[in-house]
Amino acid sequence: MAKKLWGGRFGKETNPLVEEFTRSIHYDKKLAEYDVVGSVLHVAILEKCKYLSKDEAAKLKNGLSLIYKRVTDKKFNPGTRDEDIHTFIQNELQKNVGDAALKLHTARSRNDQVVFATKLYCKDNIEIIRKDALSLISALIKLCDENTGLIIPGFTHLQHAQPVYLKDYLWAYIMMFGRDRNRLSYISKNIKISMGAGALAGTPIKAVSYNIKTEELLNEFKSIGISKYIDLTVTVNSLDVVSDRDFVIEIISALSILAMHLSRLSEDLIIWATKEFDFIEIDDAYCTGSSLMPQKKNPDVLELIRGYAGRLYGNLVSVLTMMKGLPLTYNRDMQLDKEPLFSSFEIVSSELRVLEGLINTLKFNKEKIAEHLKDESLYATDLVYYLVDKRIPFKEAHAIIGKLVKYSIDNEIEIKDMPEDRLKEFSDKFVKKEIVKLFDPRVSVKSKKSIKRGN
Repeated sequence: MAKKLWGGRFGKETNPLVEEFTRSIHYDKKLAEYDVVGSVLHVAILEKCKYLSKDEAAKLKNGLSLIYKRVTDKKFNPGTRDEDIHTFIQNELQKNVGDAALKLHTARSRNDQVVFATKLYCKDNIEIIRKDALSLISALIKLCDENTGLIIPGFTHLQHAQPVYLKDYLWAYIMMFGRDRNRLSYISKNIKISMGAGALAGTPIKAVSYNIKTEELLNEFKSIGISKYIDLTVTVNSLDVVSDRDFVIEIISALSILAMHLSRLSEDLIIWATKEFDFIEIDDAYCTGSSLMPQKKNPDVLELIRGYAGRLYGNLVSVLTMMKGLPLTYNRDMQLDKEPLFSSFEIVSSELRVLEGLINTLKFNKEKIAEHLKDESLYATDLVYYLVDKRIPFKEAHAIIGKLVKYSIDNEIEIKDMPEDRLKEFSDKFVKKEIVKLFDPRVSVKSKKSIKRGN
């Protein structure tokens, strides 16, 4: 069995079933490069605190440099022999530099080691998500620019409501994704990276009385080929540092909200792509077919985005449930935060990228949209305000137009085709040549004002 970071107190080998059950390297290998970064910092701290000689520190840095190059290779695969990625790196380092590696764990615990690596991973991946979200926003803005002036039916309860500009419709989603980016940025800023918490009670005074400036840290990284910026903060409460997983919960929560927004946009596009609506044409490259029905063109990408929202919600609930009854401080249950966290980042990043490509190739069927805009019910509210402008109280005007619409439906006659005397049976304020102009989507949208349009 592989060498562990612990074991002196035990008199027999771990049962193979326990080895398999507790192993996490098959997923926490994603933390490899961040663990190496933490080790480089720790070497610098130990050297400054005189726990390591200059020669020992140099040897460890060289060994970590080799490991860093290996773990950042896309083909990196540590196998499943070791318990976790932290054990793998320690064992590999010992193979490379010998007994000097045995000093690396001075004033250190896997508890704070895991938190350090996880936080650094989160900060990096938050920026990836924010970048991907910005690319999707850019694609939506481009779609607005390509369809300037296009008016579509707006919906409430999935029923024709009022005409709206397509750009305003799409900007609603742009605003959502903008909030998502800001939310993630706020979370990232609140993730404080520190070292020295130990297992829970801190580390020897000598080991935490260091004062390494950011510039020195950068030089440490550059010397072995690592390009990172880390703003270390002082450990305020070591028990909280090793037991806190609020940042994981906040991230998955924010990603769940982002996934919900992606699902809503996908649902709109799915509906718009149906024959019943036929507002849009999704590029063949983003659709699939049927193994039985040759005519089918299915929006599977959008349906999977919609479906994956449930996976994100499940990830959030799983971590909340895992944490809800844990006593201070560290408990092995907390190992189970990794897979939901990694999964959430990966799913949302993939969704953002594939949806950006779909949006960039989306085409609008303007003729079909124009047909939908002929529906007179879209202009019922404009008729209400026509009467309001003629000094009829809103509720009375609302009732008049409601009766007019019902008469139109029951008698299968459009309002604009009714003779003026029939219109005046509903209100003597009606002038046919005036209300006919209201059944124009351009007149309708221009009559509405907001504080600021999304353009």
